[in-house]
Amino acid sequence: MVVKIIELVGISSKNWHDAVEDAIKEASKTVKNMKGIHVKRCTGKIKDNKIVEYRANVKIAFVVER
Repeated sequence: MVVKIIELVGISSKNWHDAVEDAIKEASKTVKNMKGIHVKRCTGKIKDNKIVEYRANVKIAFVVER
């Protein structure tokens, strides 16, 4: 078995959890056999003293099909 890892950034206007889910949802459109996720860090964008954009840098592991 071979496992490949890709790195993505998910974005949400609601919260970091939704940003992580966004990354998984987008990856699932082209990546099959996803097995694990590692959230590297969470960042955001601030405007007028409020968080207006949540970002999650994630690594997703998936099994390579032969």
